[in-house]
Amino acid sequence: MKVLVAVKRVVDFNVKIRVKSDGTGVETGNVKMSMNPFDEIAVEEGVRMREAGTADELIAVSMGPRQCQETIRTALAMGADRGILVETDAELEPLAVAKLLKAITEKESPDLVILGKQAIDDDCNQTGQMLAALLGWGQGTFASGLEFGDAKVTVTREIDGGLETVALTLPAVVTTDLRLNEPRYASLPNIMKAKKKPIDTMTPEDLGVDAQPRLKTLKVEEPQGREVGIRVETVAELVDRLRNEAKVI
Repeated sequence: MKVLVAVKRVVDFNVKIRVKSDGTGVETGNVKMSMNPFDEIAVEEGVRMREAGTADELIAVSMGPRQCQETIRTALAMGADRGILVETDAELEPLAVAKLLKAITEKESPDLVILGKQAIDDDCNQTGQMLAALLGWGQGTFASGLEFGDAKVTVTREIDGGLETVALTLPAVVTTDLRLNEPRYASLPNIMKAKKKPIDTMTPEDLGVDAQPRLKTLKVEEPQGREVGIRVETVAELVDRLRNEAKVI
């Protein structure tokens, strides 16, 4: 089985996000970047499939500026076999990413595509679903468990009401949730080996995809700080304030 896993370069989750002074976006200059945490889970699941003999090749794909090679190298150090970088300076929206992944999928013919359920920068949670729709493949989103057998994958999904189990015929698209696994740390020997693993570089034009954004960001601003709470002495006072001041009842 060939597995394709998508990884995104985002601002590290430990970094406090700052809005640019002109309000055009989030400050990324001189800011630590890393792999999207949900994508780390996706890579880990692919590596575990290889170790279990379920998969025989794991390909890491990233899209964006040249620096995304660092994200791919992280995936290679974790255990991926090779990488693909779609290099572009365009601001990629979920539909553009899905179209690019579709083109790569048609080129590589994987049996399974694994993505993080969402990226921590835009929180869109759309790319996996869009990719499955474009390919016409079955999808298992918010996966917290995977089992393989007889050209099928059984996906345990985390939903509002608890857990749901779906059986998908391969090829399929799976998006990972937090409880699927615990990503490993790349060892120093594997980091050194990752430097020698191949990364193919291409552009959206090479894949015949128009990656230009369809949306325009008008303004980005930090949310207002929360006001200090008020302590009340009685339930009657609480109800009075909710009715006459907050006007929520």
